[in-house]
Amino acid sequence: MVDLLTHHYGSDVRLFDDSFLSTLLVRIGSSTTGTAEIPNLVRTAYQRLMHEILASEFPRTQQRWPTRMTAQEPRAFVEGPMLSRDTKLVICSVIRAGMLPAQACYEAAIEVLPPENVRLDVLNMSREVGPDGKVCGVRLDGSKIGGPVDNAVILLPDPMGATGGTVCRAVEVYRELGGTPHAIAAAHMMVTPEAIQKVTKSHPGVRVYAGRLDRGLSSERALAADPGQYPDEERGLSDVQYIIPGAGGMGELLTNSWV
Repeated sequence: MVDLLTHHYGSDVRLFDDSFLSTLLVRIGSSTTGTAEIPNLVRTAYQRLMHEILASEFPRTQQRWPTRMTAQEPRAFVEGPMLSRDTKLVICSVIRAGMLPAQACYEAAIEVLPPENVRLDVLNMSREVGPDGKVCGVRLDGSKIGGPVDNAVILLPDPMGATGGTVCRAVEVYRELGGTPHAIAAAHMMVTPEAIQKVTKSHPGVRVYAGRLDRGLSSERALAADPGQYPDEERGLSDVQYIIPGAGGMGELLTNSWV
């Protein structure tokens, strides 16, 4: 299990305190890292996040499995608590910044879970921007949801947790399906205090995982204190809702399509 950052946001928020991931995110956000390098780096970041999320959120069952040595030695069995092979995992791919992260999570999941129990849904969402250039909402243009979510673990990979609007809208979509998921978790490379506050207030019980907390526009007092200690003095969004320090437009960087 990785170390987690101490904060005052509540038990639903898990902020990684991981030197490998921190170093990787610095490289992802660097102006010297080109668009050809970004996809593989993001994939590595999400593999790191995914391992921790599965270990923390997925139910476990006591299991007993043979090995290649069992044919020679009947006692050659591995036994202990392992990830439940009956629980379904639903991963939500949000166009467009979330597409590669969702695919990376899907590929990591089917390495340890039965592929028939892992599903990759697609939501076509985009920011709505007002005349002042600020984000004022999230528009849902369409979706491809492959079935019910009762008792499933739902994962929402959103690399840049800026306003929290994407996660909140995705949670609403899945809750409108009915049924009771085992757990819902958002997975961010970087997240702002604003996004954390919006998600935790709008959807208590939804877990927020992030590789890094970005609050670069906060007061000096807030920056010197544990995250969340002075919530009214924390800020991680610019006036047009870009993350500071952030990494720039991840959708553009991942697709090399600057629109």
